[in-house]
Amino acid sequence: MIGRAFLASLLALHVVAAPAVAAAAPDQCKPEKGTLKLPAVEPWAQKRLDIKSAWRLTRGGGVTVAVVDSGVDYGHPQLRIAKIIDETHTGHHDCVGHGTAVAGIIGARYLEGVPFHGVAPDVRIVMVKQSNKPQGSISKLVDAINNAVDAKADVINVSVRASDHPALRAAVQRALADDIVVVAAAGNVTGPDDEDVPAYPASYEGVLSVGGAGPDGGRVDSSNAATPVGVIGPGIDITAPWPGRSYMRGLEGTSYATPYVAGTAALVRARFPQLNQEQVRRRIVATADGTAGTGTGAGMVNPVLAVTAVLPYEAANVPVVAEPPPSALPADAIAKVPPRDETAVAVAAVIGAGALIAATLVGALAVLVPLGRRRGWRAGRGLDHKL
Repeated sequence: MIGRAFLASLLALHVVAAPAVAAAAPDQCKPEKGTLKLPAVEPWAQKRLDIKSAWRLTRGGGVTVAVVDSGVDYGHPQLRIAKIIDETHTGHHDCVGHGTAVAGIIGARYLEGVPFHGVAPDVRIVMVKQSNKPQGSISKLVDAINNAVDAKADVINVSVRASDHPALRAAVQRALADDIVVVAAAGNVTGPDDEDVPAYPASYEGVLSVGGAGPDGGRVDSSNAATPVGVIGPGIDITAPWPGRSYMRGLEGTSYATPYVAGTAALVRARFPQLNQEQVRRRIVATADGTAGTGTGAGMVNPVLAVTAVLPYEAANVPVVAEPPPSALPADAIAKVPPRDETAVAVAAVIGAGALIAATLVGALAVLVPLGRRRGWRAGRGLDHKL
């Protein structure tokens, strides 16, 4: 039987072409209760992606991520929300839980003793509330994306599934033209009778579409394979912040896979500030773990490789942001060093060898040219050109 949290994760993806959602009465804003205490073990998604190793290079500082969703628990101890834009006129409260979870996966700050943390804890989060219920309207979704553009977002997370619509397409194209990385959910299949059709805005060209994966790196059954997928992210048995200053465990859906990728995009934008949105998207796809079948795209997102890999087609002089001082990192993160980048080592070896050869030639010419001039460029007695 599908649990209420799982059902909420699926329904919150769906946006229909209907009138705007009416404001909910205060007594109707009752998201499912979460848990106040988490088990000591770290969630599998964090361990699988090795997020803390990426923090050796960047934690997403200076990057703004707009979360187009259902609102947020503003008082959650791990969430720092820079700005809230309410398209529903119902207040910032999250009556679904979906927006709080998505924002937390992207940017929940690290707290000592709390096993959960976000992918990019230093990002600036702007919450754009587009719905107060599991279902919303395309008009509100369009307005929310446009508001995210106006808020100067660097990354927009859209954990929403909608149908194709000219206004939605135009809003996404505007975001891409403004050099914003748009990351969107591929959508879910809730059962055998659910129509498996492409989801939007994930299916638009230029959008980084995200499917859901399990611990083995394969696509979970609920992830929509009809949507073209760029990469996959953890999409089952997910732990995340929840309204009521609490947490929810056992969440499933591409809604929760998407913020893992959006958080990675924030890390890349912080690490390589001169890459444009297309280059950021290509880097995330190029450094993924490799396809694992239909609906998996380039495979599981890899935050560590995304911020360390040397890609030959990127400009050689793209600057990177310096590593933060060790004191800025949590103690258990300092001990983790990113894995050896074999590509970078190979490139460095080739460059070093070339420099050595060049230096040798310069030295040889410095000796031979004066000698040749003194001889009038005649062959020395030790050479016999008849051989």
